[in-house]
Amino acid sequence: MLRWAEHRFWGWGGACLALTALLLAGSTTRGVATPTVGRTPQIDARTWGNFGASRVMLAEVQSAAKTAIPEAVSVAITGNSSKTTFQLTLSRGVTAEVYSLAEPYRVIIDLPDIAFRLPDQAGRTGRGLVQAFRYGQFAEGKARVVIDTTGPVQIGKAEMTRTSDGAGITLAIDLGPTDAATFGGGTGAAKPPAAALKGPVTDEPVSAPAGRTKPVVMIDPGHGGVDPGAVGSGNLLEKNIVLAVARQVRAKLAASGDYDVVMTRSADVFVSLDQRLRLSRQHSADLFISIHADSIEETAAAQSIKGATVYTLSERASDAQARAIAEKENASDLLAGLKVAEGEEKGQVKSILIDLIKRETANFSADFSRTLVGMMKQSVSLSRDPQRSAAFKVLKQTHAPSVLIELGYVSNADEAKQMMAPDWQKQVAGSIAKAVDAFFSKRAASNP
Repeated sequence: MLRWAEHRFWGWGGACLALTALLLAGSTTRGVATPTVGRTPQIDARTWGNFGASRVMLAEVQSAAKTAIPEAVSVAITGNSSKTTFQLTLSRGVTAEVYSLAEPYRVIIDLPDIAFRLPDQAGRTGRGLVQAFRYGQFAEGKARVVIDTTGPVQIGKAEMTRTSDGAGITLAIDLGPTDAATFGGGTGAAKPPAAALKGPVTDEPVSAPAGRTKPVVMIDPGHGGVDPGAVGSGNLLEKNIVLAVARQVRAKLAASGDYDVVMTRSADVFVSLDQRLRLSRQHSADLFISIHADSIEETAAAQSIKGATVYTLSERASDAQARAIAEKENASDLLAGLKVAEGEEKGQVKSILIDLIKRETANFSADFSRTLVGMMKQSVSLSRDPQRSAAFKVLKQTHAPSVLIELGYVSNADEAKQMMAPDWQKQVAGSIAKAVDAFFSKRAASNP
């Protein structure tokens, strides 16, 4: 059974109509199962009292349509471990969906396209029940805020109100502590996993040219949008540096006229790991190059560890550091607030590797890795062990040789400064392009 509670708030150019879906225990709507009693957020509906709801829909109703994209202009976290309030101030009201997820514990705020005008350090630290938060574009026409919580929480209230100066709207979400059993999988547990996401993720053509005669090279800038990746010295965000280098690689390869070059993303938008793999298959890529940058959390070691590394797929990591990096990169979807599909265990990697061996794709990946390291060492510094392997999900491809490049360490101040320099970006992009040329020249020579 489904009922709707209607609450009106006045004073910002019309009435803002907040529709709160009131789902009775055991019912479902639109394919979303109502969590059991006690697991759902308790929504403060003013005079309506507290009701269990799996989702909170906050919708703006205005007399005239607005074309300018709404802006998030400030954020604040107040309270303590007993009650914490997350407040996001917007230039105007929007439709928002608020829900929670487990493993790890997170609160997700889904929004329409939003321009985030927040301070550089916003989200790095938290307060009370909030550890930190991330924000950014999640998909075409969709933005997201992911709040990391200190443990299981319940959403006590989610509402929009006019700011005191009348210039904007504040979305306030109250969080309170709960226990793991009550939280369960979170109120968003019934939402589809990452693999179900579809739709445009890049401004590139979505299919390879018909009757192509050139190799298709897919460039994959890691992270993006709501997932910033590693954060380094000078507020260097991994998602930005890898996109800049990827664009340079695309330009150099395209200038040669020898390749059809496609990018998994060419803007600051989140692309799930499954989407990246799907795009590679869709374009029938002949070579897949994923570009990333690393970081070291230990402050004492941060300034002494640097250099680029090239990774290939392996069931067993070549060393502990490679395994840790793979685990971190494979957690990208979780950091973006997705519920990842189950069943992706080591056995799956092993079966993929067997198929890779049959198709010689693994050998080609290793060959390109060696060629790439040889080219990169002529222009950039490499790590002490520049060729490594681990079970990176984005490299689980049977149709195309694939490598993952860690350009260096953004946690190293000197290397971070270097990465931000356009000349350095062109230099490393040139090395990658030369490696691509050498790789396909060798394959052409062996298959005249």
